[in-house]
Amino acid sequence: MRPLFLLLALAFMAISVGVSRADGVGFRRLSLVEMPERPLEAAVWYPTSASGPQTLIGDNAALVGESVIVDAAPTPGRHRLVVLSHGFGGNLGNQAWLAVTLARHGYVVAAVNHPGTTSRNLKPDTGARLWERPRDLSRLIDRITRDPAFGAAADKVGVIGHSLGGWTAMALAGARFDPARFAADCELHAQLAACEIAGRLEVGGTAEARTLLAGDLADRRVGTAEARALLAGDLADQRVGAAVALDLGLARGFTPESLAALKVPVLVMSAGEGDAQVPAALESRYLAAHLPFALGRYTALDGATHFSFLPLCKPGAVALLEAEKHGDGPVCHKGTAAEGRAALHAQVADAVLHFLDTELGAP
Repeated sequence: MRPLFLLLALAFMAISVGVSRADGVGFRRLSLVEMPERPLEAAVWYPTSASGPQTLIGDNAALVGESVIVDAAPTPGRHRLVVLSHGFGGNLGNQAWLAVTLARHGYVVAAVNHPGTTSRNLKPDTGARLWERPRDLSRLIDRITRDPAFGAAADKVGVIGHSLGGWTAMALAGARFDPARFAADCELHAQLAACEIAGRLEVGGTAEARTLLAGDLADRRVGTAEARALLAGDLADQRVGAAVALDLGLARGFTPESLAALKVPVLVMSAGEGDAQVPAALESRYLAAHLPFALGRYTALDGATHFSFLPLCKPGAVALLEAEKHGDGPVCHKGTAAEGRAALHAQVADAVLHFLDTELGAP
């Protein structure tokens, strides 16, 4: 849930490698401009039977990119849609490795950059409007399902989110957030990254950070009472048929009552005991413990860290990140393919595919 720094900010640049072959995954960039006050950058990965030059998306000196065929014609027919939500300081390419895997198995997968909380756009006034993140995904669902080229089914959509994106996914699935509950919990667990993020979004300083999500939002356009109501409101999208939370944060702000009342199947995956700032016991396991028994599934990934859900790292990435900014090395700690991140990605992808295939079914 920490910012993902300069190299991650550049990770969605494309490098053409000029190889002509059918790889099965098309890719297209989109702009959602129907709300001029909140334009969205988006991207979609989808199955294709076309041949064409491979383009490496998200590859840089530290991170391994994914090969796709840009603007290839989508495979005809109906496809299940999955939308992705990135974490705080991340971007829409952070889970491209998962998007490509899902697209190879017939899914259309789309993601957006959430304004104010991306690696290239960290703006407290905008980022504090956390209720806009689920709405961003609803807009994305609208855009993709209304485009006949993708053949994306509008019912039983899957949603996947990492870190703050996991919170976003759960809100879209129907979980209700209590700002006062969150603020009180940060008084007890101030070490949580979720509380740190509240501080990053609060212009007024750390003394007020713990009450940020109780409504003291640094946004001139929204008053305190209105902000509280918006954040605590119903952000669910009834088209969601399955949700996946990858080492989410801010979980303890969700009310037990709303979690127990969810009708959407949820797969909760944590990074084992993970990062001390995103402890499974206070985040993912809290969420899983309050879900309906028949709808909740929980998996802990032994040996993983919070950043294991990001792209593969190249040899020497830790030193490179540390040279850019001291303290950024953990993004790639235990992060090269040889050290196990690739195996963790495969484990996550297998679990997510099985879950989505089971819960969403055929389009």
